[in-house]
Amino acid sequence: MRFGIVLFTSDRGIRPAVAARAAEERGFASFFVPEHTHIPIKREAAHPSTGDASLPDDRYTRTLDPWVSLAMAAAVTERIELSTAVALPVEHDPITLAKTIATLDHLSDGRVTLGAGFGWNTDELIDHGVPPNKRRTVLREYIEAMRALWTEEEASYTGDHVSFGPSWAWPKPVQRHIPVLVGAAGTERTFEWIARNADGWITTPTETDITARLRGLRKIWTEAGRGAQPRVVALDFKPDPAKLTEWAGAGVTDVLYGLPDRSEAEVLAYLDRLSEKLADLPAL
Repeated sequence: MRFGIVLFTSDRGIRPAVAARAAEERGFASFFVPEHTHIPIKREAAHPSTGDASLPDDRYTRTLDPWVSLAMAAAVTERIELSTAVALPVEHDPITLAKTIATLDHLSDGRVTLGAGFGWNTDELIDHGVPPNKRRTVLREYIEAMRALWTEEEASYTGDHVSFGPSWAWPKPVQRHIPVLVGAAGTERTFEWIARNADGWITTPTETDITARLRGLRKIWTEAGRGAQPRVVALDFKPDPAKLTEWAGAGVTDVLYGLPDRSEAEVLAYLDRLSEKLADLPAL
């Protein structure tokens, strides 16, 4: 089991590059950041944790661009994985996003993972021209199209929402396969989508009892003939040895801890305390 950090970026507090470098120095394996291009003031979409249009944190309205943030982090680190929890690929042009991700993987020597979401904020998706009832289909096509651009010498793709003729696109990622993780509620529908299109699951902040859900994911994954088990990234709030042992046995591969919305000095002190607690855990 690996331990990582997720920073809910904003235009205040610690900068992503400082946080990523500090996390790497303290032995963390991964560094994740979120994405929202904007938050429409008038919304019909309910936030998953509040159940209505209210937001649990004003950082939703202040989120930094994830790929710029990760590029800054890549420049000051050497080993830590660079990922998103979660990005919203369908809010971008897939050709230019594929270029951005491939460039970051090239310049970071193969450290990029794409953590993607379907998008709970359907009002935000609508502003980008994405029909809410087609968001899973659009994401599938985006991923397929980007994989073509990442791997094929002369890439092309034809879909209902993405189409382009034979094209050259470099750089290619250092990794032969950019891992794709999906952050969404652990439902049968989500797991079936992951088994067809992705490499693993990121839990949502409201899901704490995930052991039963993981049995469902493994069953669907195996029935889809995927072979090796999926990567499972669980969001946690406080290290608990008993829970982490249970999670490891259930198939959790990574655990992420969120950084507080505090000053740089306070965040670094938190990282010190967290790394000490994790170092004291028995081997998982």
